[in-house]
Amino acid sequence: METLKLLTLTGLIATAPVLALANVGLGDKLGTTEADIRTALEGQGYQIEEIEFEDGEIEVELIKDGVETELVLSESDGVITAIELEKDDD
Repeated sequence: METLKLLTLTGLIATAPVLALANVGLGDKLGTTEADIRTALEGQGYQIEEIEFEDGEIEVELIKDGVETELVLSESDGVITAIELEKDDD
């Protein structure tokens, strides 16, 4: 019984950082259609402001926890190639 408790506790400790940082990162694959991208990001708590397809890239403007971010995805495979935090000009 103690072994089961230890394994459960170890599993929770190991997954806690992943659960706390459920944000997107470089190299993550979100999809190549607007629907796939929206589903992937909204499922993680992001609010989508705009999705734009141009010059072989997909630009996604989004907000989470008051932070505005722009993602750049490869149009061919939907992988995030750049992440830019929007700066406040105040």
